[in-house]
Amino acid sequence: MFTIAILGRPNVGKSSLFNRLAGRQKALVHPTPGVSRDWREGPAQLGELRFNIIDTPGLEEAPPDSLVAQMSQTAKHAAERADLCIMLVDARAGVLPEELHFAKQLRQMNKPVLLAANKCEGGIDPDNIDGIWEFGLGEAIPLSAAHGEGLAELHNAIIGHVKEKDDASEPAPEEGNEVSIAIIGRPNVGKSSLVNKLVGEERMLTGDTPGITRDAIDVSWEWNGQKLRLVDTAGMRRPSRIEEKLEQLAVTDSLKAIRKAEVVVLLLDATQGFERQDARLANRVIEAGKGLVIGVNKTDLLVQPNEQLKQIQERIEETLPQVAGLTLTPVCALDGTGMDALMETVFSMHQLWSARIPTAQLNQWLRDVIKAHPLPMRGRSRLRLRYATQVDVCPPSFALFCNRAALPDSYRRYLMKEARIAVGLHGVPMRWHVRVGKNPYA
Repeated sequence: MFTIAILGRPNVGKSSLFNRLAGRQKALVHPTPGVSRDWREGPAQLGELRFNIIDTPGLEEAPPDSLVAQMSQTAKHAAERADLCIMLVDARAGVLPEELHFAKQLRQMNKPVLLAANKCEGGIDPDNIDGIWEFGLGEAIPLSAAHGEGLAELHNAIIGHVKEKDDASEPAPEEGNEVSIAIIGRPNVGKSSLVNKLVGEERMLTGDTPGITRDAIDVSWEWNGQKLRLVDTAGMRRPSRIEEKLEQLAVTDSLKAIRKAEVVVLLLDATQGFERQDARLANRVIEAGKGLVIGVNKTDLLVQPNEQLKQIQERIEETLPQVAGLTLTPVCALDGTGMDALMETVFSMHQLWSARIPTAQLNQWLRDVIKAHPLPMRGRSRLRLRYATQVDVCPPSFALFCNRAALPDSYRRYLMKEARIAVGLHGVPMRWHVRVGKNPYA
């Protein structure tokens, strides 16, 4: 698939143009410069043209070891992967010296580059901007990513490059067989490092500073022949600590990633254990009905790993009874320890999460549990459960047909506990619905 990378200095509207071409709000957009820190890729369409689009961090000059320098290097790596680059400038700000420097670097890559002037709403003519021709990239394409203006001109400039590739006008590959995995956790637990180790490249920016990742970034990947979509998310702190609007947007983006995922890996810091915020995040996953896997990172820093992991396991069992049987997977994102075990746990959870239990097996189980523990009396008669059936998967959902609606919560919990043991749905969120049949004598 033909790939186009959008490059430029911070806050010129790269993410706005990415969202416009992708057809949805995938990248965070905020007036603060430098919101995008990792490059994001996704399918895009402009008229009849279909291609991949890459949103990149802003290009800036900075000391080599700084986060800003890493972001600029990430943008250049994305440009190297692309078939065509769009250098985006702010028509209202004019031409800045650092932009001329970056334009020269792009020309030296021996790759086609288009110059686009954003924020041209209101009749701004890029030809009137002093120095626009100094870029050496030809005529600037005027557009407004926020308002959708100038896309026809952009289409005409792109079409010649796109059609040089045989597969450029073909539809994007379907993603029906992909397993979607979101990786969540508190800030600085090692989520981005884990993604990098899994995919085998420095795909995400990492560092000791908490909060480097802001967007929820999708990464396509394969493990043992199975297509996967990994989503690295921003670290989520307690709501009371979130003050800035940008962090609120990042957390909202992470919560969307949970809702779209099939399996969610909650990553813990082994040195900090299972904290209250971890429990909140786990409950978010359970409420969304997603498969939950708990990975424990930084196990290489533990003094007594067996004892400390056992304490974390006991804490989880006490805090999350609704997913009883959930086990931990120790990993170390720095040296790659536990990566295969983590992925095996993910696929095992996905299989259970999408499992369908035969009706005959369910009703045999129901008869056995009622015989072992009869239903309580209500007035002068006893409650009766007539039938059980699975009504949905992902997560497994069951209907219990009862002669009355008032099934005690204690008995419902008893049924859920016994069901996990009988059908092997350990650690999987389940839904149980009580349905009352019609009384023919009413």
